[in-house]
Amino acid sequence: MPRLLLATNNRGKVTEYRALLADCGWETVTPAEIGLELEVEESGVDYVTNAKIKAQAFAQASGLLSLADDSGLEIDALGGRPGPLSARYAGDAADDEGRVRKVLAEMKGVERERRRARFRCVIALAEPSGKVHFAEGVVEGAIAEEPRGERGFGYDPLFLVPEYGRTLAELPLPEKNAVSHRGRAARKACTILKAMLSEQRRD
Repeated sequence: MPRLLLATNNRGKVTEYRALLADCGWETVTPAEIGLELEVEESGVDYVTNAKIKAQAFAQASGLLSLADDSGLEIDALGGRPGPLSARYAGDAADDEGRVRKVLAEMKGVERERRRARFRCVIALAEPSGKVHFAEGVVEGAIAEEPRGERGFGYDPLFLVPEYGRTLAELPLPEKNAVSHRGRAARKACTILKAMLSEQRRD
């Protein structure tokens, strides 16, 4: 089975991607599992650029097809912030809890009907040759008035999914993957991965 490098050291993302890509025909491996240590600066101003930078760097360093994503929380009342800066919104030293606190402080007093938001994820699949394929997923929702749930990571405890009436952090992983931005992008990426396998077999 060909190997696909998950170009992330985020354990939450690895867990989700391994579940999402289990039936795509590729063995998923992490940088640690192949002995690769690589830090890549996300210097782009949008999701596509950041995902591409990461995926290409890992593909070139490993010689493997590499998957990287960039995702963000876009809050209407904040003019689309934090957006592509989501991971660094409260400063480089902040943890998930610190980022959640910052968003809640900025949303204090904003009435329920103005708390609309969405999560967006762009996946880049980079071949060692330099060719890159993209897949995007979006989930619409709202910002809760306080964190809820113990699952997930990042801003999951703040993001209310309307059809469930729960935050992403309150949903079991199979339910989260069914509706999340990452789940939707990964299903599109899986279609690309299967097509690449078919092409390899023809060659």
